[in-house]
Amino acid sequence: MTTAAPKLFISYSWSNALHEQWVVQLAESLVESGVDVLLDKWDLREGHDTIAYMEQMVTDPAIQKVLIICDETYAQKADGRDGGVGTETQIISKGVYEKTTQEKFVAVIASRDAEGKPYLPTYYSSRIYIDPSDNDRYASEFEKLLRWVFNKPLYVKPTLGSRPSFIDEPASISLGTTTVYRRCLDALRQGKSFAPGAIDEYFEIFAVNLERIRLESDSTDDAVVESIEKFMPYRNEYISLVQTIAQYSPIDANGEKVHRFLERIYSYTKPAAGAVAFNTWQFQNYKYIIHELFLYTLAVFLRHERFHLANVLLEQPYYLRADEFRSASAANSYTEFYQSVEALEHRKRRLQSNRISLHADLLQEHVAPGFDLRYLMQADFVAFMRNEIVGGGRRWWPVTLVYLGRHHGPFEIFARSASSAYFDRAKVILGVSRKQDIEALLQKYETGDRRLPRFDWSEINPSALLGFDELCTSR
Repeated sequence: MTTAAPKLFISYSWSNALHEQWVVQLAESLVESGVDVLLDKWDLREGHDTIAYMEQMVTDPAIQKVLIICDETYAQKADGRDGGVGTETQIISKGVYEKTTQEKFVAVIASRDAEGKPYLPTYYSSRIYIDPSDNDRYASEFEKLLRWVFNKPLYVKPTLGSRPSFIDEPASISLGTTTVYRRCLDALRQGKSFAPGAIDEYFEIFAVNLERIRLESDSTDDAVVESIEKFMPYRNEYISLVQTIAQYSPIDANGEKVHRFLERIYSYTKPAAGAVAFNTWQFQNYKYIIHELFLYTLAVFLRHERFHLANVLLEQPYYLRADEFRSASAANSYTEFYQSVEALEHRKRRLQSNRISLHADLLQEHVAPGFDLRYLMQADFVAFMRNEIVGGGRRWWPVTLVYLGRHHGPFEIFARSASSAYFDRAKVILGVSRKQDIEALLQKYETGDRRLPRFDWSEINPSALLGFDELCTSR
């Protein structure tokens, strides 16, 4: 069924020939766009009643829209109730004032004064108008006008949805970081001078309020998993901030800020400072969460090829506070960020699960939005190989590589490192200066002098994952 064309009346002043031509051209464009326009130049003939014609714009229900074309002359005549414009103004203003929600009338700006202010009748001064007076904006404003005529606005309020189920669930955690997080994103993207301070503030609030997710001493493995899952919105928020740093401000100073933040929150994997009595279950969730944050941070820097920032995480020591195993705070390797989560091992036994690693399963099941497991696996492998080559600290256990069956060939960084130029940029993440520095380690794996991590019956193949034979074979 064909929809009837909307009828539209144009009220304007015969200011001068140029203005009248502008009005006629606007009317013609509207007609060409399917609008039935009433214009005096087309519709009034000798003997017609001009007052009746003007009143028709308000009284005739078939006329759905009225354009008020505003220039200097129109505004003056409207305010002074002068001539035909004055008569139309009395009719229009009555309609506008009596029906304040009326969408039948809209002002269209034809010109502005010397200060750039639009000419508007007093009665219309507080209402929204359409302004095609600037040639550069004519197309977009004409589209706005058409949308108004056809009642098809660009922005439409969505249909009211259902009440979210989480509203009726028990209160979730809140780290109180969201406002400053948004300020950080804006500052980084806009290159604002306060960006460093905003990053510091975000990390400070995050680190302090992480205490809010500490578990009770009688917590179960279900409580550990629930805590990990409830924390994910803040994990995603953190990942988003690190990605923004990598994209917009990948400077060493920001790499240092991230390093210090990770260094600081590591303390949550140990008993609370000054605690006399504690249960290891109180920080089982922290062991998983802080390993996950480190792994995602490294993955982001590698994904964006910010190798110098990745090296800050891998090379610089972490000064960790004293605990029952340290007499004083000491420098430690990044390998401290991987710890066995006993609660997940307990859960595996309790559920009699045949899964190889519930830790790996959680990482795989809850990959961050816009991410892919292969980025985490690549970071895990880099952390493993860096430790194998350079040494220091405990051995890094690449837990995500349990999913290597889904990955064939070298990881992306090393596939690209077939180019000597690319390898020269990327080699810093392994702590080597040339390809040959890796060869001795690979030979130890082959002879069995150095054992490789095993997952069930499978063993990783570092040479294949490095694409070692192809490294530095092209320019």
